[in-house]
Amino acid sequence: MNTRNTQTRRIARPLASAVLALVALSLAPAVLAGGHGNARGCARQFELAQRMDMESFRDYDEATFRAVHDDRAVTIFGSGAVRYGIDAIMTALASHFAGREAVWTWTEKYRVVDGCNSAFILYETMYEIPRIGFRQRALTGVTYSHDGHRWLAIADQGTPLPLP
Repeated sequence: MNTRNTQTRRIARPLASAVLALVALSLAPAVLAGGHGNARGCARQFELAQRMDMESFRDYDEATFRAVHDDRAVTIFGSGAVRYGIDAIMTALASHFAGREAVWTWTEKYRVVDGCNSAFILYETMYEIPRIGFRQRALTGVTYSHDGHRWLAIADQGTPLPLP
């Protein structure tokens, strides 16, 4: 009987099992989060991204608003007008960012976050330009996608609602 070979097998099997268990544990958060990392970390990151999206529009922060949108984003305005791509969206919103007089408010109504993959938020929004008496109330749905590093808005759509 080869004692050395038996001793090596006794040590190697538990060691291999321990290594496999550690590898499985290290991969578990990514698997549970849909392959893009820790689900809780993604939820925190999403919270920040959606807040940056809404607040940058409210605060006329054009650079941040652009940065939280995918280049291929689409916007469907309440009027039915559609803009494809962030450049076209920014052109359509240029007067908002330049005028700096609109009041933008929102209330979250519904949210679905799918780990680190995608998310959707429905807001009730109000866009007002007091100087000219303009008020527009809408349901605004925003869809986000996680690109492996960060959340980006990929689509938003406004549906006009009657004023209260």
